[in-house]
Amino acid sequence: MFLLFEEAGKFMAGRVLSEADASSQVELDSGKRVKVKAANALIKFEKPSPAEFVAQAQSLSAGIELEMAWEFAPEEEFGFADLARDYFSASAPISEQAAMLFKLFESPHYFRRAGKGRFRKAPADIIAQALAAIEKKRLLAEQIAQWAKELGEGICPAPVQEQLYKILFKPDKNAPEYKAVVEASRATHIAPLELLQKAGAIASPYLFHWKRFLLENFPKGTGFPAISAPPINDDLPLASVQAFSIDDSQTTEIDDALSVQGLGTGTVTLGIHIAAPALAVQPGDAVDQLGRARMSTVYMPGYKVTMLPDALVQTYTLQEGRDCPALSLYVTLDEATLEIKSSETRVERVPIAHNLRHDKLDAVVTEPWLLDPAFEHENDPQALQNLREQLSFLYRLARDLKAKREIVRGKPETFNRPDYNFRLQGNDGAEPQGHEIVEITTRQRGAPLDLIVAEAMILANSTWGAWMAELGVPGIYRSQASLAPGVKVRMGTKAAPHAGIGVKCYAWSTSPLRRYTDLVNQWQIIACAKHGKTAALAAPFKPKDADLFAIISNFDAAYSAYNGYQGAMERFWTLQYLAQNGITEIEASLFKENMVRADTLPLVLPVMGAQGLPRGARVRIKLGEMDLITLDIGGTVIERLDAPTETSEANDDAEEDDEEVAGPIAIAVDVSDAPAESAPANDNPPL
Repeated sequence: MFLLFEEAGKFMAGRVLSEADASSQVELDSGKRVKVKAANALIKFEKPSPAEFVAQAQSLSAGIELEMAWEFAPEEEFGFADLARDYFSASAPISEQAAMLFKLFESPHYFRRAGKGRFRKAPADIIAQALAAIEKKRLLAEQIAQWAKELGEGICPAPVQEQLYKILFKPDKNAPEYKAVVEASRATHIAPLELLQKAGAIASPYLFHWKRFLLENFPKGTGFPAISAPPINDDLPLASVQAFSIDDSQTTEIDDALSVQGLGTGTVTLGIHIAAPALAVQPGDAVDQLGRARMSTVYMPGYKVTMLPDALVQTYTLQEGRDCPALSLYVTLDEATLEIKSSETRVERVPIAHNLRHDKLDAVVTEPWLLDPAFEHENDPQALQNLREQLSFLYRLARDLKAKREIVRGKPETFNRPDYNFRLQGNDGAEPQGHEIVEITTRQRGAPLDLIVAEAMILANSTWGAWMAELGVPGIYRSQASLAPGVKVRMGTKAAPHAGIGVKCYAWSTSPLRRYTDLVNQWQIIACAKHGKTAALAAPFKPKDADLFAIISNFDAAYSAYNGYQGAMERFWTLQYLAQNGITEIEASLFKENMVRADTLPLVLPVMGAQGLPRGARVRIKLGEMDLITLDIGGTVIERLDAPTETSEANDDAEEDDEEVAGPIAIAVDVSDAPAESAPANDNPPL
């Protein structure tokens, strides 16, 4: 005796070994024995063999016309054997009964299951809907197959082109466009990105990177809603200083300015003046929501996406010729020893006398010019001559502050590599298209004007951070437990040492127009300035405020993404520079195994032929092919430029460079549908 039964939605047949009221023991053709509940037993038969019986029933089932079977079926519930007798003949054998069972079971849009071998016919309107859905699915499958075929032939269908960036970076895996790319990738054994490139889907490498960045970080675009700058209603006193800022010519968000009073008296007062949007913008208002949504201005060569609308920024920026609301830190020092005697914070209006631009003045404001009153440059700007004594004092102070930090830090800060400035010819601040001529110039780190501003901002951020902690007011701090390898900079709400900078605590507070954390800290510092010892009660954010922790988390994520994109775009334009200038060879230095850093360009790349060379060895590199989509380029060592004895042991034992090396771009699409993860960006310098 054989038995046909249902098991987990499948039909099986086997030899009955034993029977009971509730179940049977059945042996399958494979030799496996299973226990079959009586409710799942459907047809008993003597012959043919189980395998032949199932094959015969399936063959008969394929010939059953569903529409006719549905017409024969009664309105009330029925059994498969009953319908088989109505459809085939009154004496339908068990093979035809099994065939009808299979057909009914696999046609749920026509017949609904109602229990053991029992069914009920579906209403005509439901069948029509189901058939329409089946047809739609069939047509969609054909469309996917056609798109995949075209992609494999090097043609990109328009619907795939329109969804390109979503497919690559934020795919809807149920979308037909995505499925077509995956199917074509599997069929051609070509990675999705390369497949789409060959199909002409990516017309501009630059726009590829830009659209990806927008999709991931600004899905609604970079525009701002119409919004007015809230006024500052505080009656602020006018400071008795003439302050000046030092920024790049491209800077529109002028956050900070400096002033010096008392030169020649023995006691000097340094003023550090920070734009004060926190006097007008309040937590939770419309402007705050804009800043909190973006968290920071995004910088890239030739362009930037500001944290706040430009019209609003210009209301609070420290513009030359205006008396600007500012949060000021006044530090009193001994003019001879540079010892700090006291500090005071004020909320006031500050006259801004000059907006100096360091890229135009670095060649003039050099160390000899600052340290030697007799040293002259031709055509020194009059504004510089008027500020020369103040700048000279600030440079002396900056070097002293840096030296004291280095004592705390435990080792000196070394700036062996230059900074690089990117300029796109004819860009004028408009959104780049990727074909602009790029200029790359160098600027040595630690240049006098840089050092002046950097040390002043470190002094302000550390002083205000300590003051908030003293008054019990929480802020957003950056800390680093030690300089040991792998110890990263972290953000938190409590003051803690920053080993990398060499200060007891460090709270970003000096760029409130560009970084949301600084705006938050400015609210807290203003509360300290206005309320003193009761500031903890008046400050917008209280100790252990969950909202403060949420801000830190969101800022960390956004800032890492922005820094990663900035680094990628600098690499893109560096590769463009190589191509535009026909550069096929560069000189470089080995800084880790098989990795070199170009001597005169911001470029790190892997090379072949560096085996056995020590860290620091200078070499000439033959560049390989570049890929502006993946930002990948390699090279081959063709010549060593320094003598083997010139590379000192100090280079071999040098501190491991933790600079992130840009590599191939990760694409989310793959034929296994596994999501990609992006690597976190390194912590940026604190300034």
